[in-house]
Amino acid sequence: MTIQIFGTKKCKDTQKAVRFFKERGINPHQVDLKEKGISPGELSNVARAVGREKLIDPESKAYKEKGMAYMDFDPEEEVLENPLLLKTPVVRNGKEATIGHDPETWQAWIEKER
Repeated sequence: MTIQIFGTKKCKDTQKAVRFFKERGINPHQVDLKEKGISPGELSNVARAVGREKLIDPESKAYKEKGMAYMDFDPEEEVLENPLLLKTPVVRNGKEATIGHDPETWQAWIEKER
């Protein structure tokens, strides 16, 4: 099982996701969105898995600073331009993905592997 977690070091939900997998003996690959963004291919896979409308976090500082509540925009384009708009954590397991804290789905992935 190869788990990838996209988020920031300060994000509490990202920290919870990392801890969830480590407690179950899975060492996830972490990507800090402040250091490195998400690639177009990865973002496309995540968007297919969860839906484009769930990609952007309307509670994020970047969203509010840009005034996006009053804009029409393409979520994928915006996230590629500014990865901090992405709702975190994004957890990928192959072609499957979740956005936000979703331990029920993560546990189902683990049980399916066994």
